[in-house]
Amino acid sequence: MSSQHQNHTSEVPAVGADSPFRQEHAARDEAPQFVLPLVVRIEKAGPPARTDALETAARAVLVLLTDGRARGEGEWAEAVRDWQDARIRKVVRRARGAEWRKAGTLPGVTVHGHVAEVRVFPPVPLDGWPKELAKLQVSGTDLDDPEPAAPAAPGVTVLWLNPELEMSAGKAMAQAGHAAQLAWWELTGAERTAWQDSGFRLAVRTAPRERWAELSGSGLPVVRDAGFTEIAPGSATVVADHPALRSRLAGGATG
Repeated sequence: MSSQHQNHTSEVPAVGADSPFRQEHAARDEAPQFVLPLVVRIEKAGPPARTDALETAARAVLVLLTDGRARGEGEWAEAVRDWQDARIRKVVRRARGAEWRKAGTLPGVTVHGHVAEVRVFPPVPLDGWPKELAKLQVSGTDLDDPEPAAPAAPGVTVLWLNPELEMSAGKAMAQAGHAAQLAWWELTGAERTAWQDSGFRLAVRTAPRERWAELSGSGLPVVRDAGFTEIAPGSATVVADHPALRSRLAGGATG
């Protein structure tokens, strides 16, 4: 186990103490690879709006990371540490009806949005998915927003999507989850507690084209995709704009 993961259970961790990216991990690709499974409920009648699904998936990742079973000596903790020691992969699959009910019998947490329902499961080996999840489809997660999303409320964390990229809803859900996780890693213990106490309030929005260069070069956490699916390796997909992180950057710029 690497040293930063030994700090994972600290009540007030140093900023990013549990982030694998605080040190160079030359062996991350050689480590056994795990994946975090997320399943979104998409019924034929009344599927969720795209933005609702993206926001719910991002919150689901944070709920999993803070679940008591994923921390310390919890039953999921070893799987979470192994997953964070390797590439931080997430895969979103869809389910409806009986498939959704079967997925709900496996250990995990269901997170609710306005309409969206996303169930997140503890990490599994890349080639070791439970049979109830392995047969679920990755494709078919194309969702739409019936109307443009309203501007994010002031003071809320915003996960800004790259306006130059087109991603399926499933891919974008995984990327939003990555962004939320990167922001989480960079927060202090007090900042984490405040975000958790808010119910992990956040918004997912597509960045205005004229702001993307500023956002992606601001020093805020940026997700760069590994290029396994849909988009080119190294593509910047999401910027995590957490108020505490933005304030910290602003303070550094004026200090």
